[in-house]
Amino acid sequence: MSQKYAIVLKYGELALKGLNRGRFENLLIKRVKQLLAGVEGEFTVRNSQSTLVVRGDQSADMRLAAEKMKKVFGVVSVCFGFECGKGIDEISGVIRENISYLLGNAKTFRCTSKRGDKSYPLTSPEICEICGHVVLGAAPGVSVNLKDPQAVIYIEIRDVFAFVHAGGEKGAGGLPVSSGGSALLLLSGGIDSPVAGYMVAKRGVSVDAVYFESPPYTGEAAREKVISLAGVLAGYTGCVRLYCISVTEIQNAIYTACPEKLFTLVLRRFMMRLSQRLAEDIGAAALVTGESLGQVASQTIQSLAVTDSVVTLPVFRPCIGLDKEEIVTAARSIGTFDISSLPYEDCCTVFVPKHPNLIPKPRELTFAESSLDIGALVEEAYLTKVLKVIYGK
Repeated sequence: MSQKYAIVLKYGELALKGLNRGRFENLLIKRVKQLLAGVEGEFTVRNSQSTLVVRGDQSADMRLAAEKMKKVFGVVSVCFGFECGKGIDEISGVIRENISYLLGNAKTFRCTSKRGDKSYPLTSPEICEICGHVVLGAAPGVSVNLKDPQAVIYIEIRDVFAFVHAGGEKGAGGLPVSSGGSALLLLSGGIDSPVAGYMVAKRGVSVDAVYFESPPYTGEAAREKVISLAGVLAGYTGCVRLYCISVTEIQNAIYTACPEKLFTLVLRRFMMRLSQRLAEDIGAAALVTGESLGQVASQTIQSLAVTDSVVTLPVFRPCIGLDKEEIVTAARSIGTFDISSLPYEDCCTVFVPKHPNLIPKPRELTFAESSLDIGALVEEAYLTKVLKVIYGK
């Protein structure tokens, strides 16, 4: 009997891409290979029957490889299991040899079969019946439960091999990295913006980020926090170019010349101007922010309108309809919540007005900014730009 480990990555909506599917698959394979490059062993990746099949040599750490595959956008299910010949005797032997892994601590089970090769001489029910008897003989004390089993053993009859596994684990879903263009994320140290970046990246968008700092009001610890958040996002996308820009002089000018109730909105408008300038320089086609409608004063409909009015690029807000609990749940699931919860302030919290304007009018902002040299302030801030390229692990 010849068997070996294999990982089968199953597509989601990528399978529906029709004539464009080849492009999506190539991007998916590229990302899979990027992640496998950091795992011990030599791997091959093969496209087979609307899935990717990952194989490794004898030195390959297949379990670590399978874990990393859960971060690949475009994959909905990661199945780690055993590849063998298609003969029923070989399949039965694989089940016997790996019964402890396939069942775990389960006392009840069922077998499920799928025939990708319709010319196979046995039907799916026949395969399940034979394999079920193998399980009962190899694991005394277990019983069959077709409706609510504690374990399910899957037997897939594929094109040139059979694949036996205990079920797939959830993948990242979405679309492959870079299949949907590029965008620039306004990344703060808070909970919302990393989630927004993740959600856009999941739709195939390549995401870079800009962080606005305000030394000495914000320190090195605050920057390192944002670098860590960018690192988590890079774990899903492969790489994030993080740009840090100081807005200290802009904040000082706003503090001197503008009404207190408009401090945050005027600063946000400067951030949008700087973000568009940067996006155009690096070729990003959209801006991404973490606002949730009504969560704070600067996130009312009117506030968002006056913020967006100073840029021409589209602004994506994936979190706009989520409440805080939903955003926190998402942050926990992608691994950013604990980092975001570290007690380091971002620049938006430094000069928070006591009584912010909830329903600002465009002419109020125009008048408030009239005494500021907007062009010079933007140019001076842009010159502070520092780039840090962060690669995912």
